[in-house]
Amino acid sequence: MLELRIQQHFIDSADLKYQSAQGLSKPIAAAVQAILACVTSGGKVLACGNGGSAADAQHFAAEFVGRFERERPELGAIALTTDSSILTAVANDYGYNAVFSRQVRALGLPGDVLLAISTSGNSASILAAVEAAHERDMTVVSLTGKGGGKMVQALRETDVNICVPHERTARIQEVHLLVVHCLCDGVDSQLLGEQEVPT
Repeated sequence: MLELRIQQHFIDSADLKYQSAQGLSKPIAAAVQAILACVTSGGKVLACGNGGSAADAQHFAAEFVGRFERERPELGAIALTTDSSILTAVANDYGYNAVFSRQVRALGLPGDVLLAISTSGNSASILAAVEAAHERDMTVVSLTGKGGGKMVQALRETDVNICVPHERTARIQEVHLLVVHCLCDGVDSQLLGEQEVPT
């Protein structure tokens, strides 16, 4: 019984990824172009999320500053989820909803990109970060699910929303990780030349 339950997780995850491939490829490509324009102009990506989405933000920054699958120059990315002193100071003094927005205002510059990750699209701290990014004339790339939530209204026409068509948080997060890899591969393919997708 347990083994069947485990197998169903694999099947459901694979089905969602297969069903999402065509619908998400266009916004992911648009996000790649936005990020590419940013980093080739000397800008950086600020990434944020809560919980599992915080892990995705850190994963993205690690692939950008380090590398994805091919050697290339370092790319500017900062996960706003990693400095415990900033997070606890801001949360203590201003409330948790300000933990990312204050960092965006402190670090963000016009032309930078905010990678805002929220499975529901309703996380108050992420929505505040989006507002701060707009104040700094940054482009926002959001990773959401569940219809996009309040994020849909918060975004501008020049922003990109990659919304996973599912209601279950675990499934959305699994696709978000794949999207992170697609963003990294897409930027690398434009910087280094396209190669066959590794199998």
